[in-house]
Amino acid sequence: MEIDEKKVATIFKAFCDENRIRILQQLLTGEKCACVLLDNLQITQPTLSHHMKILCDADIVISRKEGKWTHYSISKSGGEYAAECLKTLTNTSLSDNR
Repeated sequence: MEIDEKKVATIFKAFCDENRIRILQQLLTGEKCACVLLDNLQITQPTLSHHMKILCDADIVISRKEGKWTHYSISKSGGEYAAECLKTLTNTSLSDNR
């Protein structure tokens, strides 16, 4: 797998915050409206927007608008790509230094 260092750094930045992990845990059960996510977190709406931008920019989460509401879900392809990046970067079988 070819590694795009900038893209991979963006992906793993998305996983480096407790609130973003909490958001992802909520999304494991399916699509959620931003208002539902907000109700389950101890953060403000602007802070949620900041976290969602980071998750969406990393292609880990996708969003869709419905009227004035935004709904979020985990991107299957984004999650698979992140997992493949981690697998590639930690593949110790490529190393002779065991």
